[in-house]
Formats: sequence, structure tokens, C-alpha cells
Amino acid sequence: MPHRLMLAACAALFALPAAADPFPDATRLVSIGGSLTEIVYALGEGERLVGRDSTAIYPPEALALPDLGYMRALSPEGVLSAGPTALLVLEGSGPPEALDVLEAAGVPYRVVPEDHSHEGILAKIAAVGDSLGVPDRAAALSAEIDDALDRAEALTRDVAEKRRVLFVLSVDGGKIQASGTGTAADAIIALAGGVNAVTEYEGYKALSEEAIIAARPDVILMMDRGGDHAATDADLLASPAIGLTPAGRDATIIRLDGAYLLGFGPRTADAVTDLARALYGAALAREGQGDGR
Repeated sequence: MPHRLMLAACAALFALPAAADPFPDATRLVSIGGSLTEIVYALGEGERLVGRDSTAIYPPEALALPDLGYMRALSPEGVLSAGPTALLVLEGSGPPEALDVLEAAGVPYRVVPEDHSHEGILAKIAAVGDSLGVPDRAAALSAEIDDALDRAEALTRDVAEKRRVLFVLSVDGGKIQASGTGTAADAIIALAGGVNAVTEYEGYKALSEEAIIAARPDVILMMDRGGDHAATDADLLASPAIGLTPAGRDATIIRLDGAYLLGFGPRTADAVTDLARALYGAALAREGQGDGR
């Protein structure tokens, strides 16, 4: 077994001890967490699903499933309305009292650890495969994803000058909410060979103008989405502080679909590849590091 896969298998066993045995009955499965839903489909087990949360928007057939609410604001009644016999829950879902109600209602559920890393993706696949009684399929998928991630990460291995990336979550009233360390955004930037421009705090916070200027981002990375948090490139570039950064002066903004970019599931190798090419496309071509995709 490859070293990464061995680590992932061990992580799954220690972090999710009950998952070594499959659910007694997973014929009516609810999956909470977009990456878990993607994994279920990637394992060929999508026919089991009877519900999803609002973060599960891929693959397209998932959208035909009942939307049972946002993963961090679950309603027990809403989940139970799908008549589940089993529930897969991504770490961080809740609130805890909602999960307590579901457990009291007799619905077996398992919390799958969320670790924004190469190994963390493999561990999630192993955990879902164990829970659904298809460990062999999970091992095959893990091997495929492991290889794809290795190739994606290798794209920027020899890049000498790493670009500084500011991940902007939202722009609200002129205030720029950006990622620090310990987030999915921080992790995907590192996998794609970039450097997070903000390391002074963990999580997401509103940045002062002074902090934006001090961050000196070469690139601004955002989710491509609509809604209340949407901001146009013009909105962002209108910020005086952004205008004083290399990214602002060169209008260097990269947008990728949020679930694709930050999901840490079966598509993450592609997301890393796309982000690496957006960051270093010309340099990668000169150095012969592209994989021809």
C-alpha cells in the first residue's frame, strides 16, 4: 500500500472507530457535506441517497435530491422528513443539539473528520467506503485520487518565486473578509504552490486597509458565486488599499467555483491543477511542467 494511503487508512480508523463496520442499513442515506456527497457518487453508490445539504451541488444529479438545509444549521425535522436509515455527517456540521435529536430518533450517523489536506481527502474516502460496506471500491478510488493529487502538486514543485495570494471571502460595505491560516482556502493555496498573503490570524476576518497593503498580494483569489456575498472585480479594485497592492495594480483576480475550489473531495486534484495554472501558467509552460491537459 502506498505510504499516503496507509496514513489515510490509519487516520480513518483512529478518527472514526465505528466506521470500520458498515451501517446496518444504508439503503436510504442522507449525506451532509458536499465532499461526502461527491464521494458517495464517485464510489458508485449514489442510488442510496435520499437527501443532501445545500453545500452538495455536484455532481449535477445531486441537485435532484431533497435539499435538507445548510450543514451548519440543520433542522432535525427536515433531515427526518427524508426517512433516512443512515446519516453521513461531515465534521463541523450541526448544531450539536440537532445531531443529538437525530441520534435519539434512532438514525445511525457517523461524523467524518474534515482535514484540508491530501491525506485528509483519502481518509474521507476510506471512511465513506467503510460506512457503506465498499472498502475495495474506496481503496481503488483513493489510489486514483492519490496519484492525481501527486501529479497536481508536482506542477509547482520547482517554482522558485511563489506568488502571494489573498483569498477574499466577501466584500461587505467596503470591508474585505479574507482568509488567514487553518482554512480550506489556506490549504488549497499551498497545494497549488502559492503562499497565503495573510498569516497573522486563523480563520476569516475583516482586514483593515493597512493589513491589506501589508499583505502585498500578487493575486486575489475568490469564489465565483452570486448572492449577498458577491462582489464584482470592479467593486474589489475600487478599494484604495487593494489598488496599492501588486494584485490591484495589475488587476490580477482569479475566480473558481467555491465547492470545486474548497471542497477537498474527488475533484480537488483538478482544482489544484487549475489554480496552479492560473497562478503560474506561463512559467509552467516555459519550464515544461504542464501535463498536457
